[in-house]
Formats: sequence, C-alpha cells, structure tokens
Amino acid sequence: MRNQLTYLSLVLMLSTLAPAQAATWETVLFDDFIQFDATNWQDQILWVNNEDQCYVRNGAFGTREVSNGTLKLRVIDLGQVQPCDNVDKSGNVHPPTRYVAGRLSSKNLQEFSRGRWTARLRINRAGEAGMFPAWWLLGARNNEPPVQEADENICWPMPGSGEIDIFEHFGGGGPGHYAARKIKSLGNCKGGDWASEMSVITADLTEYHAYGVEWLAEDLIFRLDGEEVFRLEGAADAISEPLFAILNYAKIDDSPMTAPWVMEVDWVRYEMLRNE
Repeated sequence: MRNQLTYLSLVLMLSTLAPAQAATWETVLFDDFIQFDATNWQDQILWVNNEDQCYVRNGAFGTREVSNGTLKLRVIDLGQVQPCDNVDKSGNVHPPTRYVAGRLSSKNLQEFSRGRWTARLRINRAGEAGMFPAWWLLGARNNEPPVQEADENICWPMPGSGEIDIFEHFGGGGPGHYAARKIKSLGNCKGGDWASEMSVITADLTEYHAYGVEWLAEDLIFRLDGEEVFRLEGAADAISEPLFAILNYAKIDDSPMTAPWVMEVDWVRYEMLRNE
C-alpha cells in the first residue's frame, strides 16, 4: 500500500510540472516595401571588387525605387561616361563610368546575431554577362565605407566582418542558378575562401522565390521557399557576430547591356528563436 501511494504521489507531482518550453520563430523585422523605410535601410556608397558600376544615392536615375509594394534595384546604362564619387577603403576613387546602380544596407539600423534572414525576390533577366545581383549579410564591424561607428575597424573576412551570401547570381555562368555560401576566413585580411562552403542551386530566378539562411543549433541552413537546399554542419558559431543585410545589383565587368537589369524585392524578414 505504501509503495502504491508513493507511486501515485509521484504521478501527481509530475503532472503539475510545466511542460518543456518549445522554441518558435518570432518575427523581429518585416519590411514589405509599402514605402521606403529609412529606419531599416540606407544607400551604401562604396567601391568594391573592382565593379564597373557606380552606386548612387536616393534612387538617382531610377536605380532604387519603391512602388506597388516592391523594392526595385536597377543597373542602368546612361549611354555616356560620367564621374563617380565611390571610393574603396583605401581611398581610391572609382573611375568614370556609364553604368549606375543601387545598393542598400541595414548597417547600423538593423543588425542581428544568428536567427533567420529571408527575402522574397526575383530578377527580370538572368544569365547575362556582367550581372551580379545579391542578397547577403556582412559583419557589423566591417571597415569598408561608410565607416560610421568607432568599432567599424575589422577587415574582411575576419571575425566581426564575416560574410554569408544567401542569394548571388553570376550572370556570366548562365541562367537558372544562384550561389549560396559562407565565406571561410583564412585568418588574414582579404583571405577569404569563396568555394569550399558554397552550393550552386537551380532555380528560375525570374520568378519570385524566398531565399533564406538560418542558424539552427550548430548548423547553418540555407532555404529556398522554406525548403532546405544546403547545410553547413557545425558552421553556426563561425559567424555568430551581429550582421547587417545588403541588397545590391552590381556589374562586375564591361560587358554591354541591352536593357536595364532589375532585382525586385517583395519583402525582407528577420526572425529570432524564442522559447514559448
């Protein structure tokens, strides 16, 4: 009888304990581009990767437009060479060019560690030489222009200035694919391994897709329309610093353009895991 009472008491005690908390994704940032929100984005004006275009401010020449519920970033051929004020982190000024483009970042506005970033976007053309649209993340202490805070003093891709490319289309390689990757730091400035932690994924880039990356336990998981398409096991802690998001359309060589290139973004979301 005593053993039976002890067992019943244990069952009653366990039944009163709260269930284990389940982790769920909570939206922290959601921008659906009903209007341009300067609390989320700023034009990022700089010269990197020996790109051929000049980034311009405030949507000049139609390079950045928010209308009908989407953001459009464009590369435009002006038809004649014009001066460019973009500089690299060494202070070198971009040479005059006939091409202008848009680049937005959430630097010093919306920066987060880990979690999950997703953007729903499409491009109007694919597979043309020189095109290089991208949706990606960069460490908040990166020392490339514009340097706005005292702690923006770490060179790429050292810790604090790490890079994750969620969507990157190299048009010279043909249509119907994009790259997703984490840049592996080789332990010195400019020492980045682009290939060893990369996957080339098939998709119709002219149709809307949701491109995302999430930190889940020890892994980095890349998603296309919510489905896992690439996993880097044990890589989550390699880039766990605060990151800001970048949406840009670059032109990486002097190939001619037959029409403007457009990346159209329906929305951007950042989520964080919370315990219920």
